[in-house]
Amino acid sequence: MSEHVSRFSMLANMSDDMSSEDRRELLRKVTATIGKTASPGDRAEFAQLDEMLVALAADYAVRARAELAKAVATSPLLVRTANQFALDDIEVAGPILKHFRALTDSTLLQVVAKNSQPHMMAVTRRQQISKTISHALVEAGDDNVVVSLLSNGNAQIAHETFEMVTTRAQSSAALHAPLIRREDVPPEMLNNIYLEVEAGLRQEIVSKFNSISREEVDKAFQRSRTRVAKRNSPLPDDYDAAKNRINDLSRLGFLTPPGLATLLREGPKGRTAFNIAFAQLADVEFDLVRRAVSARDLDTIALLCRGAGFDRAVYVTIAISLKCLEDRDGPSAEELGRLYESVPVQAAQRALRFWKVRAAA
Repeated sequence: MSEHVSRFSMLANMSDDMSSEDRRELLRKVTATIGKTASPGDRAEFAQLDEMLVALAADYAVRARAELAKAVATSPLLVRTANQFALDDIEVAGPILKHFRALTDSTLLQVVAKNSQPHMMAVTRRQQISKTISHALVEAGDDNVVVSLLSNGNAQIAHETFEMVTTRAQSSAALHAPLIRREDVPPEMLNNIYLEVEAGLRQEIVSKFNSISREEVDKAFQRSRTRVAKRNSPLPDDYDAAKNRINDLSRLGFLTPPGLATLLREGPKGRTAFNIAFAQLADVEFDLVRRAVSARDLDTIALLCRGAGFDRAVYVTIAISLKCLEDRDGPSAEELGRLYESVPVQAAQRALRFWKVRAAA
């Protein structure tokens, strides 16, 4: 009988009348042995050890189980023990959930179902995470869990799961950076949260749009045609009247980008008409323009103007008019012109392509 087996067999003789020091020494010897790489001839012995640990581990204190778990996590042969430890207290489960590669999705789903955020956090740090587990983590995990999942480049995340994360990101700034920085995040998801994120992250989104291939954009566009998430606010009371006015201008041939500034200078009474006209000329949804204008979001307005092919002068005039309607603080005309020029045309056009889908829906 090998040294492995003699040490393993000693576990079966562990009794309550053993001293704490004797128990610790026995566990130390066993865990030291478990941590060694098993040869093919050791499989039967490790299978016996697996049976013993499953039967006896529950009788050990948490501290002792935690010590065993560190060793079990590195041994691919102790599958039953690992699956049992995975559902244990986090001190025991942690090493198993992070490092034991042979855990099944069935076991991991049981872990997530426990609804323990520390357990789920440990799962997010696994070397491989399937789409099924990622989806379960997003459904049950808090923002810290989702951030950790997004930060794990080896985690597989399905399109539907990215949609769930994007919806959460509308109201959770903590998710913005890790979502945007995922290499596999679908382009249309980036477009969906563009308005919600801060300026630096917007630049990262624009940079991604500028670098992805046309084939990727086409695929994302087709997905967007069948999945359109609309969060529009109720229309303003004067919407119908303003819409009729803009339709009349369009029929007469007077609806042009340079004419937007005239509508904007009418002040609050012409704001709805301006938003409708801008949306129609850029071929995007009304609510997108309304939100950008209401927030005086000059970055988004620059993106819209650049993507829609408006001249630099049109953008600068709109931006200055917005500034004058509210206050006189803000960037100069020269600075606004540089902002407009800094937006890559290709990236802006790709962003507008997804927004056009939303408008059509």
